[in-house]
Amino acid sequence: MGKKKPTATAADGGEEPLTFEQALGRLEKIVERLEGGQLTLSESLAAYERGVKYLQHCYRQLEQAERKIELLAGVDAEGRATTQPFAEPEMSLEQKQAARSRRRTGTAPPTAPDAAPDADMDDGASLF
Repeated sequence: MGKKKPTATAADGGEEPLTFEQALGRLEKIVERLEGGQLTLSESLAAYERGVKYLQHCYRQLEQAERKIELLAGVDAEGRATTQPFAEPEMSLEQKQAARSRRRTGTAPPTAPDAAPDADMDDGASLF
């Protein structure tokens, strides 16, 4: 039987689980306090540990949301949308960060110098 990971709660040990937005907001406040430089060493370490818990909580919620995403696969004969589960390839955290960065900046991933261009690549002349 798998071990359940702890989730961040409203009082860090109590009631109901935090939403993504609540955990992210608390994480941002912790970062501000740490960057302010006014905390003692022990306060900084305690704040850092709480921040890591909130960060893990946010990552878990994002992973759950990604698993729920479905892609539109087409339309059936009766005009209803057909979907298929979103399947993201297994990647390390660093690979995911690099992929997100490329999507945000619009840059292509590095390719080998001897790689041939895709023959079926769009030329941009038309949308379809």
